[in-house]
Amino acid sequence: MSGYEALRNSAAWIDVSARGRIRVTGEDRKRLLHAMTTNHIEQMQPGEAVYAFFLNAQGRILADAWIYCAEDHLLLDTEPETRRKVFEHLDRYIIADDAALEDITDQTAEIAVEGPQAEQAPRSGLVIRASITGQPGFRMIVPAGEKEAVIGELRAAGIAEAGPEEARTVRIENGVPRYGEDITESQIVHETRQLHAVHFNKGCYLGQEIVERVRARGQVHRMLYPIRIETQTPPAAGEKVFSGGEECGFITSAAWSPAQGCVRALAYLRKLEKLSAAGAPAQLVQN
Repeated sequence: MSGYEALRNSAAWIDVSARGRIRVTGEDRKRLLHAMTTNHIEQMQPGEAVYAFFLNAQGRILADAWIYCAEDHLLLDTEPETRRKVFEHLDRYIIADDAALEDITDQTAEIAVEGPQAEQAPRSGLVIRASITGQPGFRMIVPAGEKEAVIGELRAAGIAEAGPEEARTVRIENGVPRYGEDITESQIVHETRQLHAVHFNKGCYLGQEIVERVRARGQVHRMLYPIRIETQTPPAAGEKVFSGGEECGFITSAAWSPAQGCVRALAYLRKLEKLSAAGAPAQLVQN
């Protein structure tokens, strides 16, 4: 069974050790992250994880992260491209806070296990309930020296490996955006439709004024949607999408879906009717 099939029908492991991992310690760690992200951090309990955005003062999305609460620290799990950006962004705002940052990416490894049967897989180290592909699953963070042992245990349990492209295809099929591909500093929160990253009653945080202003006015010109395109060749990022012949948006990521026999994509759209892309009919998908 291929990694793609395993992700869809059973379970597969994915090596995501390239993701950035930042450890935050100190008495003010929750207060700091609460003021710097869109989700509610102060109410987190050990063992919990939340998805959140880091914004600038203009409400643009600088990065996303899964934030895990341990007994004595918070762990930020972010995209490889935003590892340094998140560290420097937070460090800039630590003034009189009792908070310290430590980049532990190189000292650790991270293995995701995802798919309908992921719960049956063995697990080790620190376990975070988070998904790369949108399938059920979890991530394990272990010391770098234990990585091969963890992979060996998964293989012994009959868990297949899924490569980056296989995981990307399933992610796009499930309509899950990735920062750096589908979300960038050009976007504001509401355009992404990832409002599970935002706690609207948490109090002040950097960029909140813009988030609340957009929510109050309801003026969002383009939003991110999953679509299917009746073609075999995935269009490149930036390819235009049309509604009834009029340009209405652009593709951010696309992949051929063997299971669905079409191209699946994510696109920012301002109209949703009579869609076409790359010279082929397209339609909105309700994930």
